[in-house]
Amino acid sequence: MKNREIAELFYEIADILEYQQVEWKPRAYRKAAQMIENLGEDIENIYAREGKTGLTKIPGVGESIADHIAEYLETGRVEKFEKLKGKAPSGTAELMEIRGLGAKKMKKLADTLGIRTLSDLKNAIAAHRLRRLDGFGEKSEKNLAKAIEQYEKSHARIALGKALPLAEEVISALKSQCKNTTSKVDLSKIIYTGSLRRLKETIGDIDILAEAEKAEALKVMDCFVSLQDVDQVILKGNTKSSVILREGTAIDLRVVPPESYGAALQYFTGSKEHNIELRNTAIKNGYKLSEYGLYLKESGKQIAGRSEEEIYEKLGLAYIPPELRENRGEIKAAAKNALPKLVEAGDIKGDFHIHTSYSEGKNSLKTMIEKAEALGYEYIAITDHSRSQKVANGLEIEKLKAQWEEIDKLSKRFRIKILKGSEVDILRDGSLDYPDEILKELDIVVGGVHSGFALPERKMTERIVTALENRYLDILAHPSGRLFGKREPYSASFEKVFEVAATNGKVLEINSQPSRLDLNDEFILRAKTFGLKFCISTDSHSTTGLGLMRYGLGQARRGWLEKEDVVNTYPYSRLNEIFKKHNR
Repeated sequence: MKNREIAELFYEIADILEYQQVEWKPRAYRKAAQMIENLGEDIENIYAREGKTGLTKIPGVGESIADHIAEYLETGRVEKFEKLKGKAPSGTAELMEIRGLGAKKMKKLADTLGIRTLSDLKNAIAAHRLRRLDGFGEKSEKNLAKAIEQYEKSHARIALGKALPLAEEVISALKSQCKNTTSKVDLSKIIYTGSLRRLKETIGDIDILAEAEKAEALKVMDCFVSLQDVDQVILKGNTKSSVILREGTAIDLRVVPPESYGAALQYFTGSKEHNIELRNTAIKNGYKLSEYGLYLKESGKQIAGRSEEEIYEKLGLAYIPPELRENRGEIKAAAKNALPKLVEAGDIKGDFHIHTSYSEGKNSLKTMIEKAEALGYEYIAITDHSRSQKVANGLEIEKLKAQWEEIDKLSKRFRIKILKGSEVDILRDGSLDYPDEILKELDIVVGGVHSGFALPERKMTERIVTALENRYLDILAHPSGRLFGKREPYSASFEKVFEVAATNGKVLEINSQPSRLDLNDEFILRAKTFGLKFCISTDSHSTTGLGLMRYGLGQARRGWLEKEDVVNTYPYSRLNEIFKKHNR
């Protein structure tokens, strides 16, 4: 459990010492850090079993460094290092990560231009101040600007919709590389971990975990660092390697032996808070839990580690799905065998939010229906934009009726049930964009806010509430209105929105578009307490978009939703009870 913490501490101290122009110690600390990071055993176990003598057996760890490790394991800090960090400029560690900017150059920039942070450096480059210094020049300035851009891209949060397919592509390429090259390693167990496996809406770096015997680990690393899309190798070791892809994303790969794979998968998947709580549970039960396995505290004997399931079972807990591992009550629920049976991909029977070429979609009505039927759906709703959405080619009433006629004809040719719907604008006064005589003819009315996003909270709340009180509205689309990187959620009282939606029997959409993921998990958790029902929809504008369902499903699972909470898991025969067409 402490290996990574100690390694990161030594890397940081090496950077500080190098900045201070200490000659040989930085290399010693980096070597020790790499060896500790690549250990096949928990360093705490080594210290508990053999004391400092055991620590000095680790390559690169002498008496002095062993003392520092022992001090950290016993107190959680190293006094000498705390003093060193107190004397170093606050931006040293970050600047040291900029490719092409070593300690000597950093010192010169600090002494001559007062550059001590990444922000200082960016400002100096923008003002072309570096090119006037000896040892830099215009080319160095441009190279540093490019390095900063790459650093910021690799450290930015990545949207789930980008990270998940990218991780899958890297895993697929790595499996192929390992199988088809001279290494001949079969990576049967390999998966992304961290916040990506928990399907958070954004992630930091992509972390991948693979299982291989120690003799095969280096072969896997050779394959990883030689992947075609790798631009820069940051670190290559026996158990961990780090690279940056050409498009700027940082990827870490860890390789562990079979006896530790489950423990490592659990450790690197759970949030920090979940893992702390789980570790405390282990301690209470007389165990010690780390990324290497579950051990008896007294004897140090490993009793679990090959699978996540056996880790949770030995701790007296039901298996906790990755999406729930946020320390939001899941461990207590698992102890009582009271975890929700989360909705699954196989439960989905249809999609209530689909666009065609009638409005802004790329594919024809017939093509979208064919794709939905191929997915095995029982029903879909065609919901092109209503007339106020001019920019999206919203349908005037005559065009909408023409679409109905085509749906009637196509319904005779397909097994799938085709519902006549519309994504109807919620206007500023809360009214809907079509008159009642049109709305009552629609099988599904999906209402959404598409303009006037800056309304004051009271006005926006009144607008949405008025729409929810309209008997013809069935589903509130993308309820908070947010768009990643472009628009925050509206200012609205969502407590009031959820209350009125529940009172009026409305369904809340979980929009699967990666740019939306709206509702998000926190809103879902809150909305569920009002007894609301949800639908997971793709808001697809092409046949490819129909495959986005998994992103909304991930948010639903993070929001603790079960099959019964999600109306598009119901068979077609139950839809009438949800949308109550007979009462109109």
